[in-house]
Amino acid sequence: MRITALAGGVGGARFLRGLKAHLDVVAPESELTIIANTGDDISLFGLRVCPDIDTLLYTLGGGIDEAQGWGRADESTRVQGELAAYGAVPQWFTLGDLDLGTHIVRSQWLAQGLTASEVTGRLAARWGLPGRGIRLLPMTDVPVETHVVLDEGDGAGEKAVHFQEWWVRMRAEVPATRFVVAGLDRAAAAPGVLEALRSADVVVLPPSNPVVSIGIILGVPGVRDALRGSRAPVVGVSPLISGRPVRGHADACLSAIGVSSTASAVAELYADFLDGWLVDPADADVRVRGVETAVHPEPLLMTDVDAAARMAKSLLALADRVRG
Repeated sequence: MRITALAGGVGGARFLRGLKAHLDVVAPESELTIIANTGDDISLFGLRVCPDIDTLLYTLGGGIDEAQGWGRADESTRVQGELAAYGAVPQWFTLGDLDLGTHIVRSQWLAQGLTASEVTGRLAARWGLPGRGIRLLPMTDVPVETHVVLDEGDGAGEKAVHFQEWWVRMRAEVPATRFVVAGLDRAAAAPGVLEALRSADVVVLPPSNPVVSIGIILGVPGVRDALRGSRAPVVGVSPLISGRPVRGHADACLSAIGVSSTASAVAELYADFLDGWLVDPADADVRVRGVETAVHPEPLLMTDVDAAARMAKSLLALADRVRG
């Protein structure tokens, strides 16, 4: 079985780890291709940081900080502490010492002329992903950054900040008026992305942020068209339970684009290509025209790998039902 997934960071990574655990039992020869959001990317201290890709690498490669859901396990922050002593900014984005190794080598390889796809391939090899039947692709090789336009109501008018500053430092507490994705107008799908969508047996949308993760990937030219034209069932997991995100600030992102924070409203964002939608028992009444809805028998909470694997099992069963 060839499965292609569109994914953001923590939620996507945890679900895909569960999916891989399930596949290792029922279909060990399966191939999993992950198209990762790079709209969260940011340059810090002269280094290129790709939060979603790195979270996928560490989670699937066994090096993630489980408590946080991001960053490296058994991490220290001595280097960032020294940077702070020098007055280097910003300090609101934590970079651990081991994590810095990833950013340093990525920045070095990019400076040598490697593409983002080539760099991601090397990083994935270090974490053993290819040997486990996992291929990790950035959505595009073109640098893309999501910015958030804010109106703080102080009479100064609107201002734009990098998405990471709004998400991490501001905790999305200042309402966003809109999102601007710099570089997306010049982007093209990275090598292998469109083919992975066209040749898949199943296309999966994990419970990633529908606006600034999945939504950004869908903005890459050709991706949405490939999904519309896919012969494979396209199935997804709701990132909301009773209108609330399991983690993160998806509700604030949906509000910024004028979409209600409900499982049905999120499915409507994908309705032009979505075939199946897995929801929480609390959202059992969700109905979306043209989309088959299934209710997972337990809350959509990925408390551990086994819980995520059970969610993946339900989603693949839904894909089989849709396929007929």
